[in-house]
Amino acid sequence: MAEHEQVQEHVRVAVIGSGFGGLGAAVRLRREGITDFVVLERASSVGGTWRDNSYPGCACDVPSHLYSFSFAPNPEWPRTFSGQEHIRAYLEHVTDTFGLRPHLRFDSEVKRMAWDREQLRWEIETASGSLTADVVVSATGPLSDPKVPDIPGLDSFPGKVFHSARWDHDYDLTGKRVAMIGTGASAIQIVPSIQPKAGRLTLFQRTPAWVMPRMDRPISGAERALHRALPVTTKLRRGLLWGIRELQVQAFTKHPNELGFVEQIAKRNMGAAIKDPALRAKLTPDYRIGCKRILLSSTYYPALAKPNVDVVAGGLSEVRGSTLVAADGTEAEADAIIFGTGFHVTDMPIAERVVGADGRTLAETWKGGMEALRGASAAGFPNFMTVIGPNTGLGNSSMILMIESQLNYMADYLRQINVLGGRVALDARPAAVRNWNHRVQERMKRTVWNTGGCTSWYLDASGRNTTVWPGTTAEFRRATRRVDLAEYEVLRPAVAEAAPSAAADAAAADAEAAPGADATAEVGA
Repeated sequence: MAEHEQVQEHVRVAVIGSGFGGLGAAVRLRREGITDFVVLERASSVGGTWRDNSYPGCACDVPSHLYSFSFAPNPEWPRTFSGQEHIRAYLEHVTDTFGLRPHLRFDSEVKRMAWDREQLRWEIETASGSLTADVVVSATGPLSDPKVPDIPGLDSFPGKVFHSARWDHDYDLTGKRVAMIGTGASAIQIVPSIQPKAGRLTLFQRTPAWVMPRMDRPISGAERALHRALPVTTKLRRGLLWGIRELQVQAFTKHPNELGFVEQIAKRNMGAAIKDPALRAKLTPDYRIGCKRILLSSTYYPALAKPNVDVVAGGLSEVRGSTLVAADGTEAEADAIIFGTGFHVTDMPIAERVVGADGRTLAETWKGGMEALRGASAAGFPNFMTVIGPNTGLGNSSMILMIESQLNYMADYLRQINVLGGRVALDARPAAVRNWNHRVQERMKRTVWNTGGCTSWYLDASGRNTTVWPGTTAEFRRATRRVDLAEYEVLRPAVAEAAPSAAADAAAADAEAAPGADATAEVGA
């Protein structure tokens, strides 16, 4: 080989993304004794959605002690519901505490990756160069790529336009006529934060949201001191928060009609601030609470009642110069448009860049709807796993719980590869994926997300819920506690390096006889 030629870098594991999922995967890899890995991050710092979303008022709607890793408790959370800056600082702390910086590759957006059937590895092209990996863990997350609707005339708008996840901090909203598009989790935090400075604030509301009071408060110095001195108190606090939310799941997944009492609380929250009957009518949803994500705020409704705020009961349908036109014909003048219109959740852009064993992209494979075995493995994409994959989202608890369960699955996946020995890959059997997805969708039919009478971002273009997990976090943890080789095809090079183990042969035979049987048991009604 000539001296100027360089051997292409190869790693055992490539992790995509450095948010909670990617950093959690990196920590778990190190705890498993695996150090031959990289974390590919498209930005120049860690944090994922908590780096990108820095809009005014940005905070989590899950209690801080539950929205953190179980292996990295934080006794210093300043509030019961912490803000974006504190969560981002926590992720930086995790990065340093667990020695992850040597593994980070910033400014390395994955442009394309393809499965090499001969070498049984992934060929990855990034913005900073190329490499290969035995296993890829995609932790890009569903809230990473903003979605801006295609509005006629938007390109001709003479003012400022940006998405909530790409906030322009150099643009001063003071005295401006501001249009807020959307009424989701970001919008209800932004509106109270910018209302005092805006000259006029117009909220374009396609669908009103159910909003519960936000029971937020500072965590006292005495509480923090107690958590520092007695770490078990942090675990107890976390456990209590977890248990309460586990008990609530039945109402969401099996008995949606029981949520009527919760609706009354939300209506009282609205009535305390909104005295105008016409405005109350605009803000009252016509669907069951929980069908869309329940929002938390004690400042949203008071802000909407201010004299410089208008609520338009219709989504933005057209832009004519500086005039915005709603679906109901209402017009409003604006100097700035802020989109709080969510993200590409059921059509994740990363799927267009992943090419599987048959030459098709993951997006093409998922054209009829996303599905993956135990939320992690898609058929035809060997040694490729997703963190926060299809049907792993939650409507009432912390996604960190689901992430840690998927990391358990990832760890056992790598152990199984080690046990099999030699150069080997695991490819989810189509029958196992179908069986798992069928059981999930059957359970989904009676949930509030499917029966509540709304159209939400949980649903894909065909109306199927490919986003939410229809059970408790404990159920999901049991379902992902280990990898069942019967659900996978074991791949080896054309000329085997080593004979498959007897265990692998037996597993393959069992899978042919009854693919996905384990999934049926664990996702049963």
